[in-house]
This record gives sequence, structure tokens and C-alpha cells, in this order.
Amino acid sequence: MLMSPPAPVASLESLENSGEFIPRHIGPDADDAAKMLAAIGQPSLDALIDKVVPASIARARPMDLPAPVTEAAALAELKTIASKNQVLKSFLGQGYYGTLTPGVILRNVLENPAWYTAYTPYQAEISQGRMEALINFQTMVCDLTGMPIANASMLDEATAAAEAMTLARRSVKSKSHRIVLTGDVHPQTIEVIQTRAKPLALEVLVVNSKEEWEAALAGDFFAALIQYPASSGWIADWKADVEAIHAKHAAAIVATDLLALTLLTPPGEWGADIVVGNSQRFGMPMGAGGPHAAFMACRDEYKRSLPGRLVGVSVDAHGKPAYRLALQTREQHIRREKATSNICTAQVLPAVIASMYAVYHGPQGLSRIAQRVARFTAILSRGLAQLGFGQRHHGTAFDTLCLHTQDATDALVARARSRGVNLRQAWKEYICISLDETSTRADVELIWSIFAKDGAELPSVEAMDEGPTSLIPESLQRSSRYLAHPVFNTHHSETAMLRYIRSLSDKDLALDRSMIPLGSCTMKLNATSEMIPITWPGFADVHPFAPADQLQGYAELDAQLRRWLCQATGYAGISLQPNAGSQGEYAGLLAIKAFHDSKGQSHRNICLIPSSAHGTNPASAHMVGLKVVVTKCDDNGNVDLDDLRAHCEKHSAHLACVMITYPSTHGVFETQVKQLCELVHSHGGRVYVDGANMNALVGLAAPGEFGGDVSHLNLHKTFCIPHGGGGPGVGPVCVVEDLVPFLPGHATAGIAGRVGAVSAAPLGNAAVLPISWMYIRMMGEPGLKLATETAILNANYISARLQPHFPTLYAGEHGHVAHECILDLRQFKDSCGVMAEDVAKRLIDYGFHAPTLSFPVPNTLMVEPTESESLYELDRFIDAMIAIRGEIAAIEAGALPRDDNPLKNAPHTAQALLAADWTHGYSREAAAYPLPALRHTKYWSPVGRVDNVYGDRNLFCSCVPMDGNEG
Repeated sequence: MLMSPPAPVASLESLENSGEFIPRHIGPDADDAAKMLAAIGQPSLDALIDKVVPASIARARPMDLPAPVTEAAALAELKTIASKNQVLKSFLGQGYYGTLTPGVILRNVLENPAWYTAYTPYQAEISQGRMEALINFQTMVCDLTGMPIANASMLDEATAAAEAMTLARRSVKSKSHRIVLTGDVHPQTIEVIQTRAKPLALEVLVVNSKEEWEAALAGDFFAALIQYPASSGWIADWKADVEAIHAKHAAAIVATDLLALTLLTPPGEWGADIVVGNSQRFGMPMGAGGPHAAFMACRDEYKRSLPGRLVGVSVDAHGKPAYRLALQTREQHIRREKATSNICTAQVLPAVIASMYAVYHGPQGLSRIAQRVARFTAILSRGLAQLGFGQRHHGTAFDTLCLHTQDATDALVARARSRGVNLRQAWKEYICISLDETSTRADVELIWSIFAKDGAELPSVEAMDEGPTSLIPESLQRSSRYLAHPVFNTHHSETAMLRYIRSLSDKDLALDRSMIPLGSCTMKLNATSEMIPITWPGFADVHPFAPADQLQGYAELDAQLRRWLCQATGYAGISLQPNAGSQGEYAGLLAIKAFHDSKGQSHRNICLIPSSAHGTNPASAHMVGLKVVVTKCDDNGNVDLDDLRAHCEKHSAHLACVMITYPSTHGVFETQVKQLCELVHSHGGRVYVDGANMNALVGLAAPGEFGGDVSHLNLHKTFCIPHGGGGPGVGPVCVVEDLVPFLPGHATAGIAGRVGAVSAAPLGNAAVLPISWMYIRMMGEPGLKLATETAILNANYISARLQPHFPTLYAGEHGHVAHECILDLRQFKDSCGVMAEDVAKRLIDYGFHAPTLSFPVPNTLMVEPTESESLYELDRFIDAMIAIRGEIAAIEAGALPRDDNPLKNAPHTAQALLAADWTHGYSREAAAYPLPALRHTKYWSPVGRVDNVYGDRNLFCSCVPMDGNEG
């Protein structure tokens, strides 16, 4: 029997008694909360919140949200919404295809919390499994594209192409500001490139004929982008064109299709400099546009400018091979205002799925799938010709035919829809038909029936199969090997694949094992009930460019989620299109810039950013053509208002905006934030409030109410979309009323806007939006508010308990923190040579992922426990930290050597502990079981401490044998 939704309530006790949905999502119960409050020295949760959150920013009224419901009720309601999407048979193509996710991968990766709750592999030792999967992904991309190096995924194909544009611009000798695009590039890719190019004063020239292309190549340009196969399916030999591009000291960028490359000559073999594309058809459902793992591969000399993450091979302390993120100095969080890209969220979980798809099928299996698609395409083509539709845009194809249907185009498209089929209309008089892995003989016959005149006899599949087996020109057929490494040629039975997946996940620490107390990363519960809907056919099997009347379920989901998020943030309008926090930042700054431009104030180009800000902030500002000026923070970690005032006055005529994070990156609610907003507004600037720390605000304060003009949200943090090992994410951009017209549009989807598309699909990573919808629907206003209050409670409990051992660096005026605290370890460098990194690695021996290391203050640990963690888990972490402090004390006292102790040698592998010789001045038991409870649940690090310097000096980013296990 379902319980009636409870009325909004304020206290923990009454909320707990209102239904069982709240305790399942929030760790501490009422008794636990009372114990924690006693340790903090506060009589009640309300009293604590009053001390932490400034009264000046408190919400004027509660959020207007539907009353919370149970998990079952929320799922039933969402299923009704999903049913409003019409799932037609899609032959639309345009970069999105039907695919068959192998069940062993669906159940054991996509639906497995061991994979989807993991964090970005910044702590290499506890990330070896997912990094091996990413190495497989990089190897797969390198092999299929014929390029020497590839990154570990990008957000989508259009974003990858835009990043390729800027990579080319800073890498080639040409001084031109023009990029040339063939008109047969996917339309969404052209649109995103145009959006990206405009603020950088780059010219995008789209050519639509052979004559225009030859004229463009005769002129000046810094790069040219080719789609291979083209969006319409056309396959051409571009070798001579690439030579002409290089003669201009420009870069040849190729957007391609991995499945096609199993049969086509790879771009790397005919001179491409940068290759981009999407791995969606390697096992990841269309999902109305995402998440899917795009990729970028490039020439070796570009690797230090390559955007995105790169997994490399290094060695551990015992000389054994070990994976790590390589060349991190390229990344925006380190380069900050010198960054050339703001990409921080990759698409790791979809990249893992794509790599597992390649491992499972192997080179022969992928080739069979591709050959089948190509053969059906040839059969379909011959049958259509027999029916009178032999006039094609091109004579070559892999999976896509483009028919010149002239005046019959609209009628044929309508007839197809009436029979449950979507065909793509192109250039008004053409129809494109794309086949894929899911296509069958029956589908081919269905398409013929749509094009046949009433009563006409349909062709025979057997008869049409008597010609060539594909429409790929013989001169462009692939002859080189790919995926020759044993990992792609071993795990082809389900038993073998299941065990391989398990062997990798066993190496990692994710939220299914223990708390991940990362500051500003909000590693909270990703409830199973929230995850269930993402694989429902009504959400998963929908093409992003299906007609709008087939996407009514997504339209309703979008509208409801936007309204609820407006309630949470106090803003007037929101776009869900940005498919990462970095994209949300970028879209928000584009809105500010476009607003100033619309007022005739294009000269406003100064962006003030405090020194404590996230690294994506200055990177995003540079990408929209703004000049970054860094302002100071005071000794308490707050924005130095006097310094900010001086900069506002100095740059008043040119001030575009100020970017702040609230609560601050130092884990403190700054009391003068309203004055800060008023100051910036008085100089004509706008205020960007980074939403990374919204987990400390929802239900208590709203940026749109206390003076913010723009925020992005991280749905993969505050609103429960899992991190997936470093992606997917969603980064909605939220704005006040006068900036609503400048939210991103999407002309490719028929949604015109004053600002262009920032992501390939209109709803970005649409398939994971049901996760946040479920979270809000189950929690309601009282649950979301309590979640925020509990996150603050948990952080203050850790801070209070650890204060005698590791002082909290920054606190508010009453001595409390927000939702995270920075533990100060700086004194140990001088007292005993211990660094924060040593503590981070020793925590692995205790079974914990380390807190955020040395950010925003070097040699500190930033801890965010979130509301999801129970008192038991918080105490387990605290006990580990206190025990480590005891080990530090032993070093300080001389009982342990400074250079040979459990911290310096951590993490300890089972292999090292079982070695015949043990030469350390502490026992094996102290190394392995520093606390008695670890004897019951012990995580063993698969490798010792990884040598970062060795990995960068000896860069290797593809598959190598690891301890006898090929992979």
C-alpha cells in the first residue's frame, strides 16, 4: 500500500516519520544527528544552520515543488512520461544509430554501481580497473583511426570537432583565422563550431560544392574539416585534398565513424592531423542525444596541447606497470587562465562501454557487424533503384543512402512516419536512409514498401544480394590490421567477458565500497531507483532529431525539471542542453557576452575571478573572448571585497562579469555576498555564481535571489547523476529574466536562439535527466532541504572531531564550515617530512578514496562527506584519519624513520606484504591492518604508489601487458 505524500515539515524527527523515502537517501537518522550535534556543540540542526548560513541570504520562501512520493510512485509517474515518447524505427543517422548493447555489458557496466559511482581517476592506485578500460578505449580509437595518440573521451562529436578547431589554431603555422568546413558535415557539428568560433573571432566558411571547395583550398585558412563518410553517406578519397591543406600550413581535421573504419582506409593513413568522432554505436543507446563518448586522436606532436584526459602507462614503487592520468599539466584545473580548453568532464562510463563492446566483439566481430550493415545498404540501394529511386546524391556509401526524391520528398517522409519509420529529409529534395547494427531484412523490405507504388511488387532480398557486397570503393577499402592486442582477441565468450569486467572493477574503489570524501565533487548517493529509468526504451531508444511530436515525453520531462531547478536556484530560466559543468559555464558566459553585445557594449570584456576559483572558470572566460583579471582572497579564504572594489572601479567601463563560487571553494559561506553582487551590478557587470557547491544551498538559499545573474549546476553532483569514473555529467545553465533570451538555441533541431548550440543534441545528455527528475520527485521540498542541512551537519561533524588532530583551515564567523572543510596538513612537512599526498595514499590502506588533494590550498585535504553518509561511515573515516595522525606522531617522535614509514610506502600491495624479505621498520600487520576492523573488510591496492614523473617522461598511452594479464 502506497503512503500518502506527507505535508512539508521542518524537523528531522517529523520528516523521518512521514515516510520511508527520506531515510533511504540521507545517512544519519535522528539519534545519529543528535550525537553529531553534541560533538559540534549545537543544540539542534536548526541552530547549526542558523550559525552557518548567513541570514542575509536565507530564502524568503520555500521551494514550490510537488510533495515527495515513494520510489514506486515516482517510477510509475515517470513511466507514464516515458510512454509519451514515440519510439519509431529510426533510419535518421546523422551521427546517431541503433545499437545492441551486449547483456553482459549492460548489466555489469552500465547498470553496475562499481562502474557508475566511481570518480575521476586522479588517485591512480585505486583506479587501475577503469583506467585499463580507458587505455583499451584509446587503443581502439588509435587503431581504427590510424592515429598515434587519442584521448580518453570527449563530450560529444560536435564538441570534439570544436576542440579540434582550437587545437589546430594553436598548433599550425598558418596565421589565418578561417576554418573551412565541407557542407556535408553533420549539421549539429557545423552549428557548435559556429558557436565556438564567433567569440574567438574565427571565421567559419561552409562550402557546398566542388567549385566552392577548390576555391576555399586556394585561399588562406588554418584548418579544414571533412566528414568521412559524409553526413549524407558519401565516401571520397581525400588524400590529394589533405596534401593541398598541408601545403597551406593548415591542419586536416576529419570527423569519422568507428564502425565504418573497420572497412575504410583510416584517416591516419592518408594524412589527417586530427580525427574526431563518436563511439555511440559501440553499444550505447541513442538516448535522445547522450551521453555518448566522443573521441579525439591527433598527430604525436600535438599531444601536449590535446584537450581532455589522457591515460598513460607508468610504473609503481615496485617497478611494475601501472596506469595514471598523463600530462595533467595540460588540464584546465592546473593551467587556469592560460588554459585553452575548459573540458573537465569526459564521458568515461560511455567510453568504458564502447571499449568493452570492442573487447567483446573483437576485430572479427566488429568487421562482421560492419560488413552486414554495408551489405544491407547495398541491397537496399539496388532495390530502391528497381523501384525507380536510383538517382542518388552519390554512388558510394557505407551505411547511408541519399536519394534525390524531388517533389515526392515530403509525401515519402510522411508515409514513412505513418508506418512507424523515421527518414531524414535533407536539402528539401533529398531523403537520407541510415542502416545500423539493428537493421534486419524486414527493415529493408519495410523501406522498399514505403517507396513502392501501391500494388507494386517488392524486390527480393535474395535477388538484390547478387551484386557487390558493399558500396565502398575498392580503392578506399581497408587493408591494415586493427585491434591486434590480445585484450581484443581473448574475451569473446560471455563467461570470459564477465570475469574480465569483474577483474577490472575489483581493482577500483567506488561508492559501492566506501565513502569518497572529495571536496567540491559531491560524491553522494546515486539511488538505484533513480538509475532504473535510463535504460527504458521510451528514453533510451529515441533519436535526438526525431520529430518534436514524437518527443513529448522528453518535452514534459524537460519542462518539469527546468521548473523544479528554477525553484531550487531562484532563477527565471534554465537550459538543460550543456552536457557538462564546463559546457554550462561556457553557455552562461556566452549569455552574459551576448547580453552586453545586444546593449551596444561589446567593449565589456573584463572578467574578474577570485584566486580561489575553480580552474574551469578562467578557462571558460577565455573561450568566450573575455580577459581574466584575478582578484585576491583574504586570510579567511573569502573574496577580498576591497580588492574587488578597486578592480571594479579600475575596469568599470569594461567590466563584463565577476565569477564566484558560493559557498566559497574554501568551504565557507561568505557573509558579504549580497554586497558583492550589488557592487558588481553598480558597475554594469553581471555576477556568475558557480554552482559546484549547490549541495550546500538547495532549500536554504538561492543564487537567483541573493544577486546572482547566471549559474551552472552540476547535476552529476548536487542532483545525483553519478560521476561514472569521470563522466557523464550534465551542466544546466540558469539565468535571471533579462538573460533568458540568450540561453543556447539549437537551429539543427528547429529551436532558433540568439546564441547557438553548445552541445550536439538539443537536450545534451538527455538519457540521464530522469535520474535528477527521480531525485527531486522522491525528495520534494522537505527532503531536498534536509539533504542540504545534513550535508552541512556531516561536514561540521568531521571538522569538529578532527580539529585536535588536523585543524580546519577556514571557518565562518561562528567557527563552522559549510558542506566541506579543508584539513591543514602543512605543518607536517617541516615536523616530519610528511605531505598531504602521503596521507592520501595511506588512506588507501584504510580502504578510503582520499579527499581532494592540495586544492585550493597546497598540502591540504578538502573533505566533503555529503548527506548520504551514515554516522558509522563518518566515524570510520575519522578513525582512519586519527590513526594516521598517530603514525605521523610516531615519525615526529623518531619512532619511525622519515623516509621509511607506513605513509611514505603507502599503499601497500598484497604482493609486497607477502614478499620473503620485509626490511621496513614497522610490521607487515601495521602496514596491512592498522585498524582491527580492516580484518573484516579489506581493500587491497592492485599497485604500489605510481611514479607520475616517469609516466610523463616515458609517455605511452595504449595497451601493454600488465602483470601477465594482457589488457
